[in-house]
Amino acid sequence: MIAAVVLAAGRSTRAGARNKLLASIGGEPMITRVVRCVIEGGAAPVVVVTGHEAEKVRAALAGITVTFAHNPDYAEGIATSIRAGIAALPGDVDGALVCLGDMPALESGDVAGLIAAFDPAAGAAICVPRAGGRQGNPVLFARTFFPELRALAGDRGAKALIAAHAEAVREVAVSGDGPLVDLDTEEDIAAFNRRPGDDPG
Repeated sequence: MIAAVVLAAGRSTRAGARNKLLASIGGEPMITRVVRCVIEGGAAPVVVVTGHEAEKVRAALAGITVTFAHNPDYAEGIATSIRAGIAALPGDVDGALVCLGDMPALESGDVAGLIAAFDPAAGAAICVPRAGGRQGNPVLFARTFFPELRALAGDRGAKALIAAHAEAVREVAVSGDGPLVDLDTEEDIAAFNRRPGDDPG
């Protein structure tokens, strides 16, 4: 059983006055698009970590089967949201996909590929997408790493944990740029919406 933790708690200060996760992408809020992608890729259950404008994020996901975990310490950085999400997972999951809420180019096939590659017994206990010669997100962690994820601190994600366990990492090649695209500013959002032939995926 592979769960997902979708991080949707940040203040998105670089996007100006509005919460970028609520910006329309392809006719639906960015966070809705990302969560649908994760679900369609085969992750379940899905925990969405809220913080800034939590009620608006919850409203954007009305009717979608997810669990919410509120992070009151979201202003302290991304590590607090990872901790909150991992803590909210049921005890019987085998791993968790840690996904950023601002990656609308992600495709369900990217998620499915990571889940298919996951095989801790064969040395693939951390699965990382690779696109354009770079590692991206989301990252799938076996439950053996949950204690370390819950020990993260500050405004840093899990890159150090991935580097510390290189022997457990399997890179999974993807064809598109979804794992590399995160939208931070109003300009990013506008440019993304101008991309030709872009459909939710």
